[in-house]
Amino acid sequence: MTATLRTLYGYQAWANKDLLGKLGLLDPKSQGEALRTALRLISHYHVVAEIFAGHLTGEGHRHAADNTAETPTLQELGASVAATDRWYQNYVRTAAREELSESITFTFTDGDRGCMTREEMLMHVALHSAVHRGEVCRILSQLAITPPWDTLAVYLHQVEPFRREVKQEPASMPA
Repeated sequence: MTATLRTLYGYQAWANKDLLGKLGLLDPKSQGEALRTALRLISHYHVVAEIFAGHLTGEGHRHAADNTAETPTLQELGASVAATDRWYQNYVRTAAREELSESITFTFTDGDRGCMTREEMLMHVALHSAVHRGEVCRILSQLAITPPWDTLAVYLHQVEPFRREVKQEPASMPA
């Protein structure tokens, strides 16, 4: 699973960078509300990623809620998301397989208790982020801005172009 997690978090960093770059196309004056909504969505999934990083390390986190009180600027959010993406990429690169099956109990920001394995936490953070990236892509579409092509297949073929050159065996015919 660690190879899959490394791929997943490489993809996440790539998708986040691409999406944040697309948000730079929005006009803060005429599209300010859409930009604010998009930034709030990204800020939310980013805060959740930071919270779970705190759970994974056992060092805690600085968040009292699952989003920031103020909406960060695109530049601030981009830098913070990139730093957190690097943290997760390093974490999955160095995590031992047996460590990933360890269960950790924690408290959600709403006070509810939770228990997940490290691997489940990592899957949660990536899937949660993907859901909200999709919401932001919908906002871009509604503004007639072509959203990023945010798929794992596109990522894999961009970072490993040799995958496009693989010869396909002809399908065998049933006897």
